[in-house]
Amino acid sequence: MDIKEKLAKLVASLKKEGVRITPQRYAVIAFLLNTDSHPSAEEIYTGLLPQYPTLSLATVYKTLHLLKSEQEVLELEFSEMGNRYDGRKPWPHPHAICTRCRKIIDPPMLDTAAIIEEVSKETGFVITNHRLDFFGLCAECQKE
Repeated sequence: MDIKEKLAKLVASLKKEGVRITPQRYAVIAFLLNTDSHPSAEEIYTGLLPQYPTLSLATVYKTLHLLKSEQEVLELEFSEMGNRYDGRKPWPHPHAICTRCRKIIDPPMLDTAAIIEEVSKETGFVITNHRLDFFGLCAECQKE
């Protein structure tokens, strides 16, 4: 499904649940679906403010909270970097994170199902969720 289709489907689903889709809320949703940079709430706000001068940071946070409750955004919690959001892949998946510039990318998919199965087998846990992050220096920061 392409981004335009996903956006239309998500908006229709939210409307069906009685959620009011304001231009600002629509802009936040579209921003998340159109970026692979895993932005913070502040980056979303700053990126949209020139086009939406009445947008508030509270609207961004409320929209993120709504999308998270609908499992349409993955929230990545970091103590030092602040929370970041992934609207393109709202399910647990690996991330590569640069410790210098704080860029976050989605590496090629690993066989996480096999990893989960092995962890479950070795620990006796029923795995209900997971997070797999790799930290290091991105190619650009290595050049510096």
